[in-house]
Amino acid sequence: MKVKRSIGGVIFDIFKYVMLIAASVIALVPVVVCVLAAFKSNEEYAASSVLDLPSSFVYFENFKIAWEQANMARCFLNTAVVLVVVLIVSVFTGSMLAYVLNRFKFPGRGAVENLFLFASLLPGIAMQVTIYEIMQSLGFINHLYGYMIVLMGTDIISIYIFLQFFENLSTSLDESAIMDGCTYFGVFFRILFPLLKPAIMTSLVLKGVSVYNEYYASNLYLQLPELKTISTALYTFTGPYGNQYNYICAGVLITIIPILVFFLVFQKQVYSGMASGAVKG
Repeated sequence: MKVKRSIGGVIFDIFKYVMLIAASVIALVPVVVCVLAAFKSNEEYAASSVLDLPSSFVYFENFKIAWEQANMARCFLNTAVVLVVVLIVSVFTGSMLAYVLNRFKFPGRGAVENLFLFASLLPGIAMQVTIYEIMQSLGFINHLYGYMIVLMGTDIISIYIFLQFFENLSTSLDESAIMDGCTYFGVFFRILFPLLKPAIMTSLVLKGVSVYNEYYASNLYLQLPELKTISTALYTFTGPYGNQYNYICAGVLITIIPILVFFLVFQKQVYSGMASGAVKG
């Protein structure tokens, strides 16, 4: 019996490592292809396969062309403005709404929570015609503030993250602060909000990644060249007569740099925030 178990354990370990290696290869091959293509000239890219090494890894002309022709400096600025505003507003509105729903009892409270759950289950693409008509009637098309309102209005996940976290914060904190003369706003901003740091970090990571990578709404509502975000900038090199993949890959590597730097600098906070949010939520 022990022999059978040991053989089964060995087979399981082999299967496990084979699957891990296969998953790693599947995840890394697109990145490797992108890196190789970014350092190839037009002629070299056309004459070689996607896995052929470039003649030189110090060929930065593609990066220069991608940066200038796609106007990536302006796109990074637009994305940064959208990212900062959306994240700040989402954190405050999500946490305050979760505070109200968790701490106060009022008629229709359960219906509101269920409506948020129902809204999170609806596919976004199914509502785009209605949303576009509303945006057009309000004059929000081709304006960054209109685009930011759309992104802030779809932040259902953050609300539930804060709701779950509030479930683990004792109401005795509120009662003690109110007995000491603190208002409800004081209870939230002075007592509870500082305790939400793990939930805030979790919300910032999830929402920040989705906003940075968001393409559909950006392409739909920001059609002027000066309003492009970083997710739509790379489509400068696509067209009906072909795509310039070496420039696109160079642009992709440029767009990865900010996220990579952020992760390397704040990886401890990211991991601790998401782990704490998962355990306490």
